[in-house]
Amino acid sequence: MSIYVTSDIHGHVHALDEALNAAAPGDGDVVYVLGDLVDRGPDPLGVISLVRSIPGVRVLLGNHERLMLNAIAATGDPVDGEFSTACLDSSNFVDWLNWVQNGGSATASQLEALDAERYAEVLAWVAGLPLYDVVRAGERDYILTHAGINSADSQAWRADNPEADLSDHTVLENYLDQRDEEELLWVRDWFWGMPTGLVDSQGMGPVVVAGHTPSIYLSRHSDDMTSDFMTEDGRGKIVELGARPETGGVADRIDIDCAAAAGWPVGRVGILRLDDREAWYADVREGE
Repeated sequence: MSIYVTSDIHGHVHALDEALNAAAPGDGDVVYVLGDLVDRGPDPLGVISLVRSIPGVRVLLGNHERLMLNAIAATGDPVDGEFSTACLDSSNFVDWLNWVQNGGSATASQLEALDAERYAEVLAWVAGLPLYDVVRAGERDYILTHAGINSADSQAWRADNPEADLSDHTVLENYLDQRDEEELLWVRDWFWGMPTGLVDSQGMGPVVVAGHTPSIYLSRHSDDMTSDFMTEDGRGKIVELGARPETGGVADRIDIDCAAAAGWPVGRVGILRLDDREAWYADVREGE
């Protein structure tokens, strides 16, 4: 069994389909999608449908799914499966406006077109998505979450728990259970800007895989100036960063957000096989 990860498709279903066909995960493999299936791109519900059709898929909540759920909750979640700005008042308009300003219009339009049963089923599925998982692939443990973790906190936690067995997934899960949802869905500088402290000088310990921050903007947040954050023609790419003597030369963080949210001509969907770090890409084409 191999483990594949992707993230931040943002409504670009054609690029996701192309990347999946290139990676060709088998029926016994597991594909993780680390959130942000919706918003910005043209076909968010198409992405949800494609993702849910993948054998062995496991999906995590992203900040855009949270924005969507908050906005819909603000409308009172009409039982007829429709929502309208008519049911908004000054007390809940902020959530709706925040979603729309962050690219939620296409998602809202597609949801409005669903019948009540399908509408409720999609929302229930999204609301049930977890915030993280811990996996092992290729003799390495990985923490998977949408945005990352607060590295200052993880460094402090590791210093306070030097004997903790980080190969024990229960230990890592207990740590992640203590994280705030806001951190796991939104963190940027406090994750990409410093080592996690979870990989030791011998290169042992879990690597954190996250999306949320498009790689083409990673230089604004990262402490690692040795990595290339985009291709020569300015497209997004999967980036391994944080390799240094303190980590035994092992990259302790991997960004798999290939900037699909930016659309054509820089956006791509990337898929990474954790077992051997092989990657596949599909460009977001104009109009898609």
